[in-house]
Amino acid sequence: MSVLPGMRYPAWRGLIEHYRDCLPVTDDTPVVTLHEGATPLLPALKLSAALGGGVEVHLKCEGLNPTSSFKDRGMTLAVSKAVEEGARAVICASTGNTSASAAAYAARAGIRSVVLVPNGEIALGKLAQGMMHRAMVLAVEGNFDTALELVRRISDAHPIALVNSVNPYRIEGQKTAAFEICDQLGRAPDYQAMPVGNAGNITAYWKGYQEYLKGGIVKAAPAMMGFQAAGAAPIVDGTPVSDPTTLATAIKIGNPASWVTAVAARDESGGLIERITDRQILDAYSLLAATEGVFVEPASAISVAGVIALNERGHFRPGDCIVCILTGHGLKDPDRAIAEAPEPKVVPADVDAIVGEILS
Repeated sequence: MSVLPGMRYPAWRGLIEHYRDCLPVTDDTPVVTLHEGATPLLPALKLSAALGGGVEVHLKCEGLNPTSSFKDRGMTLAVSKAVEEGARAVICASTGNTSASAAAYAARAGIRSVVLVPNGEIALGKLAQGMMHRAMVLAVEGNFDTALELVRRISDAHPIALVNSVNPYRIEGQKTAAFEICDQLGRAPDYQAMPVGNAGNITAYWKGYQEYLKGGIVKAAPAMMGFQAAGAAPIVDGTPVSDPTTLATAIKIGNPASWVTAVAARDESGGLIERITDRQILDAYSLLAATEGVFVEPASAISVAGVIALNERGHFRPGDCIVCILTGHGLKDPDRAIAEAPEPKVVPADVDAIVGEILS
């Protein structure tokens, strides 16, 4: 294929091509990609210093994927396999990020996408993405768990591919983030902290670490630390939550589809899954933006909030390496950012007045 003079294709061609030997694809798989993956692993210098005790914190910035969330990792593979198997449409239930990703990759593949969202429970930034990608977005009365049950029934009865994390290809794609972390660090971290909603992501990361460990690429795997919002913590409670509540809409799920495998990841890794309050989430949300220059959606900040809470209890030792997974970009939920940030101060169009404010 020809290119314009002076232009070069980037070396990175998406996670399927990069990790092809570790994924369930063949030469016949039509790769549907937006060149997802290869997201930064950013040293959190100020956060590390604030925690004290010689810990080393890194931020895996998954909000820098093409649709601004980690969902793209699983979606590139799920949609590629759906097209390979002859699907003409995909369907998902979503609190927002899955819908945006499914719609984008379906558009890239030239197939239809149908999205069921809980009525009134999706951040506007995410809703806008799905609609701009021309998904059929249907708001259903009920919560995410209701929507997921409906799409499962629909996909069972009709030739429409289900691309929620119950689709095993989603897990296969998402495990590549664990590969990347090990490749970037040159080892596995001692601890990994992450949000837990539908619980597919903690399942996927643990799968990835196990594969690198079994392959001899790393010598150890991290303790998996998952965090649920206090009002939506079914795994912590040990029972489904019929009416989950939290401002972190991405993890507002009362009956996770990957509950069993998430618990296995926790137990096999010697990790934990705990609850974090909305206040703690918002404090970490603001801290990341103000001190590290990283703007995330509230659900992402729960990983940092969890590490702060555990550190206050003396959980970590000097020299521990901790990776916090930041699952989505802050622009996914602009209303929350506006609510948390102070309003701009109005000043006269006068240099002295402006300088006076700067120096005050």
